[in-house]
Amino acid sequence: MNACAADVSTPRKQQALIDKAAFAVQSAFIDSKSNLHTVQLLRDAKAIVICPDVTKMSLVFGGTGGTCVLMGRGANNSWSDPAFYHLSAGSFGLQAGYQHSQLFLIITSHKAVLSMMDHEYTFDASADAGFGPHATNATNDHREVYALQKSNGVFAGVSLGSSKLKPNNAANRAYYGQVVGPEDIVINMRVNNKAADPLRRMMMKAVAR
Repeated sequence: MNACAADVSTPRKQQALIDKAAFAVQSAFIDSKSNLHTVQLLRDAKAIVICPDVTKMSLVFGGTGGTCVLMGRGANNSWSDPAFYHLSAGSFGLQAGYQHSQLFLIITSHKAVLSMMDHEYTFDASADAGFGPHATNATNDHREVYALQKSNGVFAGVSLGSSKLKPNNAANRAYYGQVVGPEDIVINMRVNNKAADPLRRMMMKAVAR
């Protein structure tokens, strides 16, 4: 990897998210027994979005949000450093509840990865992303993006309709100590922060299972 190293003073907020993402990958794909569908999707993955703490709060007006990282897969099962994103969604209705969950988006085509670079990515309003041993539904990318939600230790499909995934440019700049976009981080692998290496190794271990 031809990469410029980030400043040693890694911002705590971004590093905390990356540490949570590494734990989420370990608990979901390494410590837990994955079904064949999950294993195959991970093997086919060109990239993954990890949202280790998605919060859903709803009381008449519902809303979902979370901070995420996007990592691209390179040669020899290597993984890029993480690019920072923000996931947001809204809904309307008579609802009540409060929920924390982990969300993973497994991206299986280069086209879908490129569509998430440097601009807001909106999931189709009618799309439900399914994930499981018999999952057949996917997002608007013609089964190029699959979603897995883990809440209270239980895995399930998740509705992504009207959700938006947007790069967090300020977080990327803070973590790498320079102005870089998702394409620089994920596609070109132009930067590296060694503090993210445990997450990269965790993804290599998950895919190699």
